[in-house]
This record gives sequence, structure tokens and C-alpha cells, in this order.
Amino acid sequence: MRTTVEITDEQHRALTAVAQRRGVRGFSVLVQEALDAYLRDLGADEIDALLSLEGSLEEAEAGEVRARIDAVRSQWRAR
Repeated sequence: MRTTVEITDEQHRALTAVAQRRGVRGFSVLVQEALDAYLRDLGADEIDALLSLEGSLEEAEAGEVRARIDAVRSQWRAR
């Protein structure tokens, strides 16, 4: 699955350098490895607990949370 992830210039340079050293094109593999390690560190119980929250908000509550998130995101600055 493709997605967009915001990273800093420094993170981009570092990932590019690691990818070049490994001889891989791009850094999707590096990001996948990092996500796998992160999820592995969380543990199955914590992941199950987080997944169980899906659908726990009423439609109005979800809309309010989404509006707050969008408001905060609109103030983010790209570096």
C-alpha cells in the first residue's frame, strides 16, 4: 500500500545515505523495517487493544475529533 509520510530533510538525507550504502533504490524497505520493529516492540496485546478502539466513537464525536485534528494540521509548517 502506498501512503505519504512527512519527514524532515535530515531524516530524508539519512535514509537516502543508508539506502545507498545497502545498495537499494529508495528507502521504502528501510521504512518497512522500522515499522516492523516498532510494531514488534509494542507487542500483540497493545496492538490488539489499539485495534479494539476502532469504531468506539459515535459519529458526532468522530467528526469533532477529526475537525480538531484538521485544525492542528492546518497550522503545521513544513521544514
